[in-house]
Amino acid sequence: MKKLASILTLLAFAVTFTMAQNTPVAVKATPTATKSVAGAGIQFEKETIDYGTVAQNAEPVRIFKFKNTGTEPLIIKNAQGSCGCTVPTYPTEPILPGETGEIKVKYDTSRIGKFSKRVTLTTNANPEQVVLTITGDILKKETPAGVPSGEKSIFNNN
Repeated sequence: MKKLASILTLLAFAVTFTMAQNTPVAVKATPTATKSVAGAGIQFEKETIDYGTVAQNAEPVRIFKFKNTGTEPLIIKNAQGSCGCTVPTYPTEPILPGETGEIKVKYDTSRIGKFSKRVTLTTNANPEQVVLTITGDILKKETPAGVPSGEKSIFNNN
């Protein structure tokens, strides 16, 4: 009888242990098409662009691409940078349903150091305002050897 109880206990333990190791298989989600919204809709590929680490006076323009996911034309009423060093350019004509557009953002890359700036768009979509972000780090451009750059130089009239 002791052997039977021991075998049943061992069997119960083995079944419990085996069941605990089986994890449910995750169901992979299939990519879904962009859902159309009533009225105008706006969907960006990215809402943040990182310039990365770039040299002073590097290419200043980055592009945010978007699509009108609505059933009516999308109108961008305004685009405002968070400071004067961030200048957005946006399409002034309506973007028809299903069509794409671009917001170009120019940052003053002559400014040295890390930055994080915002561009606020006002549209006829819901929600009316969308905030885009640019970030990065501008490193001072090195002066080539042999080029005078001191305070007292014959080239700067001191």
